[in-house]
Amino acid sequence: MAKVLGIGGVFFKASDPAALAAWYDRVLGFGGGDWSGAMWPHGDRGYTLWSPFKADTTYFAPSTSPFMINFIVDDLDGVLARAAAEGVLPTGRDDADANGRFAWLMDPAGLKIELWEPAETLPET
Repeated sequence: MAKVLGIGGVFFKASDPAALAAWYDRVLGFGGGDWSGAMWPHGDRGYTLWSPFKADTTYFAPSTSPFMINFIVDDLDGVLARAAAEGVLPTGRDDADANGRFAWLMDPAGLKIELWEPAETLPET
């Protein structure tokens, strides 16, 4: 049965993402970089991201929450079918991204969840 394999990322709003990432880089040794985030390998597929977004981002919409969680899935279509069987339909979908296939759901608490089935070969970062 299709399922979540782990956390693909934690995304959150910050008033100054670059300054926050620089603090994490200085204090904890990650962050900074060209895109103010960090990436760690995840098992046999994908990676886990930590990434602050600008406070006024609309990427988390329709959620009003200041954060979003990305879950790595083994079978996007299967997970979406499982969600649909529970009456949960995606708020969006992207099957054309070079990093893999994505879909978004809203949980009962109003949190936007990003589902990610990584591409077989991921682009160089």
